Amino acid sequence: MKGSRGVPLHGDEHCQSRDDSAKVVLRIDPTSSVVHNNGVFHYGTKNDPLPEDVFLPVRRALILESPSSPLQFGFEELARASNNFSNANVLGEGGSGRVYKGILPYGLCVAIKQLRVEGTQGEREFRAEVETVSRVHHRHLASLVGYCIAGTQRLVVYEYVSNHTLEYHLHGRKEQTMDWPTRLKVAIGAAQALAYLHEDCHPRIIHRDIKSSNILLEDDFSALVSDFGLAKLTSDSETHITTRVLGTFGYLAPEYASTGKLTEKSDVYSFGVVLLEIITGRKPIDSNKPFGQESLVEWARTLFHVVINEEDLDLLADPALEGAYEPSEMLRMVTAAAACVRHSCSKRPHMRKTATSSGVISSAEGSCKEESGVGPHIALRPNGP
Repeated sequence: MKGSRGVPLHGDEHCQSRDDSAKVVLRIDPTSSVVHNNGVFHYGTKNDPLPEDVFLPVRRALILESPSSPLQFGFEELARASNNFSNANVLGEGGSGRVYKGILPYGLCVAIKQLRVEGTQGEREFRAEVETVSRVHHRHLASLVGYCIAGTQRLVVYEYVSNHTLEYHLHGRKEQTMDWPTRLKVAIGAAQALAYLHEDCHPRIIHRDIKSSNILLEDDFSALVSDFGLAKLTSDSETHITTRVLGTFGYLAPEYASTGKLTEKSDVYSFGVVLLEIITGRKPIDSNKPFGQESLVEWARTLFHVVINEEDLDLLADPALEGAYEPSEMLRMVTAAAACVRHSCSKRPHMRKTATSSGVISSAEGSCKEESGVGPHIALRPNGP
């Protein structure tokens, strides 16, 4: 097989098959082979790179039309895209690394996550993130564009989501309160994403770091669950995994924090904490709160019985909402949160019961009766048919 310059293309060395339209790509930069949809091959070398008018349109088309297979980027390309990883381009920073906004030469905005790779744990997190996100596709999961391996550098490239995170809108944006319908929409989207990871993926995926800062929001406030650096795969035959405890304080399920025993119910607990954030507007841990109220979960547990059985919703509802919420929806979300943060993991609902395929958030039937006094099955859903 020959390229457009008459140079043999050693596909086995440089290319990886793709199912869609017979496009072939492993490295897509001006020094690599690419294949047009019409079957015309182009080939570039280090000394004779592809011209931009050939390379860039193909690169852009592969990203936009064929997102199922991540692209491998060069470090220099990502450095240029992020203005040499300028502080002005920083979107956020967490324990695993810093995220930069980047603009690729063909006009595509991306979020570039530069991982802190310190020893084998950092390398494991990088591989877990790339391998996990490469194999999952759901409208409420952040889309992976590609990755970069260059020396000690490890970078992951995601689609750029411009509307910040749930954490930002709940805790960091003081000038405008997130209204109730928007909060409900975010909760439903995130629940559907987790249900997909737990029950539709094979092997099943435990995210292990569900929190409000890992829920990205699109311009219409559709939720995108992100950051799979701590994700674990588990087979259908495994009841749990015992692993090193990693995650974020305030979101960790008690059995995972104390023993390292990890199950899908660990994610369910973390999601329950996120629901409580949405309901109350409080942070999971807030040292500025009075004694006994620093932990959101422990404080909320003292109120679940009264709130649910007497429907005194304002005891938990975010004061910033000023009562502007649908009581039946608030009651359903409180009930779901109470079920998810049960101390006993066996009493927590599965995510499929927390987010059904029709976009309904629900508590497991009677799952929090013992602790909160809740009786019948209650579903959380938007108003309407």
